Amino acid sequence: MAVDYTVIVVYLLGMLAMGWWGMRRAKSKSEFLVAGRRLGPAMYSGTMAAIVLGGASTIGGVGLGYQYGLSGAWMVFTIGLGLLALSVFFSARIARLKVYTVSEMLDLRYGGRAGVISGVVMWAYTLMLAVTSTIAYATIFDVLFDMNRTLAIILGGSIVVAYSTLGGMWSITITDMVQFVVKTIGVLLLLLPIAVVKAGGFSEMKAKLPTEYFDPLGIGGETIFTYVLIYTFGMLIGQDIWQRVFTARSDTTAKWGGTVAGTYCLVYAVAGAVIGTAAKVLYPTLPSADAAFATIVKDELPVGVRGLVLAAALAAVMSTSSGALIACATVANNDIWSRMRGIVKPEGEDHDEVKGNRAFILIMGIAVICTAIALNNVVEALTVAYNLLVGGLLVPILGGLLWKRGTAPGALASIVVGGLAVVGLMATYGILANEPVYYGLVSSLVAYVVVSLATKPTEEAVLVAWRERLAGRGASAEAEAEAEVETAAVRA
Repeated sequence: MAVDYTVIVVYLLGMLAMGWWGMRRAKSKSEFLVAGRRLGPAMYSGTMAAIVLGGASTIGGVGLGYQYGLSGAWMVFTIGLGLLALSVFFSARIARLKVYTVSEMLDLRYGGRAGVISGVVMWAYTLMLAVTSTIAYATIFDVLFDMNRTLAIILGGSIVVAYSTLGGMWSITITDMVQFVVKTIGVLLLLLPIAVVKAGGFSEMKAKLPTEYFDPLGIGGETIFTYVLIYTFGMLIGQDIWQRVFTARSDTTAKWGGTVAGTYCLVYAVAGAVIGTAAKVLYPTLPSADAAFATIVKDELPVGVRGLVLAAALAAVMSTSSGALIACATVANNDIWSRMRGIVKPEGEDHDEVKGNRAFILIMGIAVICTAIALNNVVEALTVAYNLLVGGLLVPILGGLLWKRGTAPGALASIVVGGLAVVGLMATYGILANEPVYYGLVSSLVAYVVVSLATKPTEEAVLVAWRERLAGRGASAEAEAEAEVETAAVRA
């Protein structure tokens, strides 16, 4: 295992080095939180694919393939569909808004009265997303070093917190690009063909497994529908995803770069399911489906390659974890803390804002590590996160983008009613039940439409300002000042 250990250690040291490099680059709020809004198509596509394809998509996707066969691809497939929908229909408009958070978008659209409540819901989602990614370190480090669960979470989480705190989005962008390359080589180019060959090829796999393993709908129509509701719609509105859209240097980059990333996700989904199916042939009686990835890597891959593929799994977890962490800290600082204290920062204090956001990443990172140590069930934590996100925020966000008659009271009612319905129904039906997100979404939609129609339309001045921002013509003075600071920093 010495060669494998060396590969992993070099990889982790490289991540820390990227954090140090990013610290030298992030000199303004825009640079720190959204990489100066300067990413081109190639880097944007790679980093977007990296953040959405995390540990659940890699380890969990292979596990679903082990349990259900090719139809196990549906979870990751719906993530790819959501990213495609976001990129094709909404990303250009989102990129032109020049904001930092989803709550800022809601304030622009509805007149500044939805930020704190929506921020709390989004913060809970991003926190749980970061926690679930951090818990996954325990699985990987256990395979690598036979390490204690708590120590594994602390080690993996500390590395992510370190490079994220140092360089913000620039560090995360560079590390995610490296992680994208490592995942592509490790999972698609190495593990996929090796797993199929070890299992005897597709003909042997078909001969040894039940026919339902090769049924595209074998996982069940209701499960697929639930995946669409949770993951496809979740991709449309998550702060972690939107914050990456904000990094694009143009709306064209956001649209076409995201389309490439979404297509890559579809390929990754099928690859994970095929690997899991091959693992079922090789190890038909594993105690847990989620053990399929680690088992096939540990037992079937040669020295060196094994280390690279485990680094790919680690890359998948780290990319999602770091993206969720910076999203969580951005929401906590900009949408909750600053608003509740009534802080209005004067122009030109970008460096101070960098320090403030850096401090929040560190604080949120420590909170994520502690929460991850305390929790055991990754699936339940992730389900709570996505149920709150979709049930509470999907309707007011998409309503604001698509329906002119939507109002601030309607948006607030939708967030509150949908969020409370989801929480109450999870307590009644169970966290993993499908009913909470179904009924929560319906109640959120009813509240939004009824209250919006029962209240005065949004002021025309607010809608005019909103349309100007959507067209890319209404950048605030703060954004213009930041652009001047960034230009000066680049010249320097």
